[in-house]
Amino acid sequence: MLTSTPNKKDIESAHERILSFIHQTPVLTSELLNQKVGCELHFKCENFQKVGAFKYRGATNAVLQLSAEELKQGVATHSSGNHGQALAKAAKIANSKAYIVMPNNAPKVKIEAVKGYGAEVIFCEPTLEARETTLQKVIDQAGAVFIHPYNNYDVIAGQATCAKELINQADGLQIILAPVGGGGLLSGTLLSAHYFAPNIEVWAGEPENVNDALLSLKRGEIVEAPITPTIADGLKTSLGDKTFPIIQEHIYGILTVTEEEIVDAMKLIWQYLKIIVEPSCAVPLAAIIKNPVLFQGKKVGVILTGGNVDLEKLPF
Repeated sequence: MLTSTPNKKDIESAHERILSFIHQTPVLTSELLNQKVGCELHFKCENFQKVGAFKYRGATNAVLQLSAEELKQGVATHSSGNHGQALAKAAKIANSKAYIVMPNNAPKVKIEAVKGYGAEVIFCEPTLEARETTLQKVIDQAGAVFIHPYNNYDVIAGQATCAKELINQADGLQIILAPVGGGGLLSGTLLSAHYFAPNIEVWAGEPENVNDALLSLKRGEIVEAPITPTIADGLKTSLGDKTFPIIQEHIYGILTVTEEEIVDAMKLIWQYLKIIVEPSCAVPLAAIIKNPVLFQGKKVGVILTGGNVDLEKLPF
């Protein structure tokens, strides 16, 4: 397992390791949407990834590097949904058991999916403290290996493969945008751009309601995510001590958007690309629309992170 920031070879090795287990997801474009926003958008559709989210890349890479003895003990994590599903499926392909601690307000669709992959779900109150305390009890009782949702170098290397593919699929990108929650995808995206296409600028989108990543950058230290509600439920997490330094070193900037702007951008993706995405996905597009001067006329890659939507709770 990696003990330091992934290098170029680590990301290439991760990609080779997981390639037969993942989908190389498509990149979609829309001429009409390009006209509307004033730039050339290339959407990397991780909503079409197995388990419906990019998280499967990182979880699979981490699980595939565990020893036979560790796999026998099982794996455990806390997750509001997508990482839980990803780890549950990754454990299943490795013939291991997964224990997933989930907040009791997690979307129903995500809870059912985690159970569907054969994992044991343990519920807790929707606070970081409750998640961590409950998880520790599970680890102590079962002896399972903790696979952090984002603050894990093997997970980061796995998530980096998404941008690595995007760079190859959409030649000549000038900018890539990803949403930021805990920073696993963003730090992986930053590393892939740095190693494979150093001229690309990487920006992040973040909900105004949980703007802890932006505040962390400004203060030079990790700021805890507020408990404010946001429709982008996958982004309600704080940065980690492994993801934050990578973001500090390589990020061009973090752009925040309102809840209304997220919903409007989500509608545009559904309308123009004809695909289902969850609200967290729409944050980067909302940031592009809100800051037209930054992106005008540019060739922009946007990572659509997942499509696990609770259809009974659509925001429109």
